[in-house]
Amino acid sequence: MTEPAPLSRPQLRRMLRRARRALTARQQRRAAHGLYRQLAQHPVWRRAQHISLYLPTDGEIDPRLLLRAAQRRGKATYLPVLSAWPRTKMAFQRVRPGEKLKPNRFRILEPRVNVARQRKAWALDLVLLPLVGFDETGGRLGMGGGFYDRSLAYLARRKSWRKPTLLGLAHECQKVEKLDQASWDVPLQGTVTDRKWYVAR
Repeated sequence: MTEPAPLSRPQLRRMLRRARRALTARQQRRAAHGLYRQLAQHPVWRRAQHISLYLPTDGEIDPRLLLRAAQRRGKATYLPVLSAWPRTKMAFQRVRPGEKLKPNRFRILEPRVNVARQRKAWALDLVLLPLVGFDETGGRLGMGGGFYDRSLAYLARRKSWRKPTLLGLAHECQKVEKLDQASWDVPLQGTVTDRKWYVAR
């Protein structure tokens, strides 16, 4: 009996996106609360003062409870904003409670671009990244646009650079045994789901 051919990255991306979109609204709410419980008291979270998060789309696990908790505790919170030009660039911009947001070209809400409120990636303490798939060794499969990889590419050149801590956030159904990583993929220090931590080995 022949072994099935491994899935290509686009095939794997489609399969995992379908899996997370299939979760019910109730499952998504429970996952958001589970994610909050996994992170809210963890030392990595408690120590961080400048934290980048994201607003969920396409079935991604929802970190908005963490966003609101961080703002209540006086932490500086940031969201990714896409650049009008070059269109491949992304920045991290401070967002405050109640701030009006607008949809970007992917229909994801983001703050109105304000360069004065943007912070360099290396000056953040913690970046919580969305992902499509992950493995236990820090591998991350993103949506394919490469925005986070380009924004964090400096980490590959600075082996002793420790900031920011990069954690992927995901549902358990997005875990795969092993992801083949491309040369430009920025590895994570770990991934957190609503059930557990997967610390990269």
